[in-house]
Amino acid sequence: MENIVDELKKVIVDVMLPESEDYLEELETTIKNNTAGQDEIEAKNDIESFIEELKMILEVINEEKLSPEDAKSVYDKIITMLNEHEEE
Repeated sequence: MENIVDELKKVIVDVMLPESEDYLEELETTIKNNTAGQDEIEAKNDIESFIEELKMILEVINEEKLSPEDAKSVYDKIITMLNEHEEE
């Protein structure tokens, strides 16, 4: 693997943010159409928080304040999430 920090940034920008933002749009449409239950409303709040966390990670990366060890930890967690999502 190249630079783990670069790999983390790439997976956030190319995969996590687009998929999360698409899911948020779906939830907002469901809520707007008054077809959302409490689960969808809670999921919307959760995904909004998750998107903010991803953006904060990118900010730390851009400021070069993320150690390779921390980047690897976050990267591994994201890859695990993606693998679990694929299995569903």
